Amino acid sequence: MPREFDAIIVGAGQAGPPLAGRLTEAGQTVAVIERKLVGGTCVNYGCIPTKTLVASAHAAHVARRGADFGIATGDVTVDMARVKARKDQIMLGDRHGVESWLEGMTGCTLIRGHARFEGPHTIRVDDEVLTASQIFLNVGGRATVPDIPGLADIDYLTNVGILDLDELPSHLVVVGGSYIALEFAQMYRRFGARVSVVERGPRLTAREDEDVSAAIKDILEAEGIDVHLDATAMRIIKHDSDSGGFDLYPRDGADPISGTHLLVATGRRPNTDDLGLSVAGVALDARGYIATDDQLRTNVDGIWAMGDCNGKGAFTHTSYNDFEIVAANLLDDDPRRVSDRITTYALYIDPPLGRAGMSVAEVRASGRRALVGKRPMTRVGRAVEKGETQGFMKVLVDAETEEILGAAILGVGGDEVVQDILDVMTAKLPYTAISRTMHIHPTVSELVPTMLQELSPLS
Repeated sequence: MPREFDAIIVGAGQAGPPLAGRLTEAGQTVAVIERKLVGGTCVNYGCIPTKTLVASAHAAHVARRGADFGIATGDVTVDMARVKARKDQIMLGDRHGVESWLEGMTGCTLIRGHARFEGPHTIRVDDEVLTASQIFLNVGGRATVPDIPGLADIDYLTNVGILDLDELPSHLVVVGGSYIALEFAQMYRRFGARVSVVERGPRLTAREDEDVSAAIKDILEAEGIDVHLDATAMRIIKHDSDSGGFDLYPRDGADPISGTHLLVATGRRPNTDDLGLSVAGVALDARGYIATDDQLRTNVDGIWAMGDCNGKGAFTHTSYNDFEIVAANLLDDDPRRVSDRITTYALYIDPPLGRAGMSVAEVRASGRRALVGKRPMTRVGRAVEKGETQGFMKVLVDAETEEILGAAILGVGGDEVVQDILDVMTAKLPYTAISRTMHIHPTVSELVPTMLQELSPLS
């Protein structure tokens, strides 16, 4: 006989466990199915471990710059085994915390194994069959691997495998020019490796405005990272020796890049190809993401999709917000919608990029008449005092409504400063809500009002 629950949650990422908490608090019985690691990408392969490594890399970078601040540090060395051990300790502590929460949750059953649909409300996990009137999919995504001639001949790394390194690569070659690629590139350069970034397109971070992309490239190159753009015909030739080395040719006729380790970071794909979704009748879009409406319901009654698998965001904060939207509609009689949220995210190179809302290209495409304000970080007193003046801040304002359309803060504290702007955007207040507010000195945020007081038409 099938084992019956009020709800089944497939995947224990950032949306699944908190939803289990809300459902069990409401008196429902819940099965949470996880085939691999509780906590999903964020806890195990994403935010927690990578930002821990970023912190270690930042510490090494600051130590090397000690003389700039009048501090004598001597030679700075990096013990990669200890760096990895610190990362593992923090990551495992987070994972165990989520596991303990689920295992001790009254009304919740944590089941280990791979889930596959046998019907719209029936799921098999190994030899056990489960049924529920409500099924929530939180199955996440994984790295895509591009079709590069010769790639299969070498032991390449993805964002998962590189976290197991406990030694410093001699020359790390990173294929990809977006967020995961650049964060690893900078951190390993700061750990002491030679690093080359190879991007197929004409610039890094293609979704950003061109001035942002150019500034990011300047930041990375200033730290000694080699950036190769327009790598339109990559191919790889493995070295004959046992060293594991290789030559990567970015395009026909180009000189090879000889590396010892290769990181492939060219995008993500949803984990939707082995769940039996067709058996349940759940529709996918052209990219393989689960199609959902504005409240994250699929085309099948009683089935929802949250997190990276629905294509509505690929960040921890979007996944958690998916949980909040589902819970609000189901349990709180609060009709929240995905379309109400403003796109926001950060790139955690150093200095970081904080983004909210529309880019310049998106504003132009919308046909809106807009104003723009821009301020270099060299004009920010706090940045000067900290010796971190790279980057700039930029904001876009609707010329008619005076509402803020978007912002890019590339510079020290950019990932925090952008939150001030995001809050005003969500409240649909005019930009004067910030420009006329007295800010604390000395902070990075205090220059946002100044920037907003110097708006000019977007050309």
